[in-house]
Amino acid sequence: MSGDEVISAAEQAALWDRLRAASPARLALGRVGHAPPLGAVLAFQLDHARARDAVHAPLDTAALAGELAPLPTVFVTSAAGDRGTYLRRPDLGRMLASGSGEQLAGVDGGHDVAIVIGDGLSATGVQTGAAQLVRALVAELDGLTLAPIVIATGARVALGDAIGEILRARATIMVIGERPGLTVADSLGIYLTFGPRLGRADSERNCISNIHANGGLSPAQAASLLGRLLREALRRGLSGVDLKDDADALPAPDSFLIDQPDGNPE
Repeated sequence: MSGDEVISAAEQAALWDRLRAASPARLALGRVGHAPPLGAVLAFQLDHARARDAVHAPLDTAALAGELAPLPTVFVTSAAGDRGTYLRRPDLGRMLASGSGEQLAGVDGGHDVAIVIGDGLSATGVQTGAAQLVRALVAELDGLTLAPIVIATGARVALGDAIGEILRARATIMVIGERPGLTVADSLGIYLTFGPRLGRADSERNCISNIHANGGLSPAQAASLLGRLLREALRRGLSGVDLKDDADALPAPDSFLIDQPDGNPE
């Protein structure tokens, strides 16, 4: 198109339609005077409220355990005693509360895998999707021995290291609520750590992010990907940056393009 060429209103509308179809971002919302349309403003405020609620909502651990039944469950808490402390002190979310370690010490350990469900930064996501995801993971891991499911509140990703070390698990799988965005407030992430122990670095984990129903990975897709990574981790004795999945087996890229929360509730 030359600098002097002017496109029609219909062509402009078609261009914006293509851009909006390629991204969940709020593009070309229009205006009323100098302000966005009221509907767009209200929609933004609603999405922002949903994101805040996801961060601050308490996890109903009893209801989650009920959804997981008959899978055995154990409840623990982090050293962050309340939600405000959890948000201000990420370090406490990586430590078990006094008494939780002793409780885990009485659980049968020495299994291949310990699955931990942590509320993270979206209790909403955990409440709505964790049970289905964990069931998909358990089915995918058939043939491996599993510790009782640990449900952890006030949890950061690294809390799984302390839990896995006490349970003497060969690997931990942390299913956790991801930091919400303005298009997805209920996304889940999975973190795989081989040889869990206190002091593990983030580079020693594998992350599967954006597991949600709004264009993200389905529980079945995430479980399949995790299963491949875990079996290779157990075979090679490592996880993290040195462990890669076959790119040809990954889901279509479109499934990763909605919202893209950063995936790390650290």
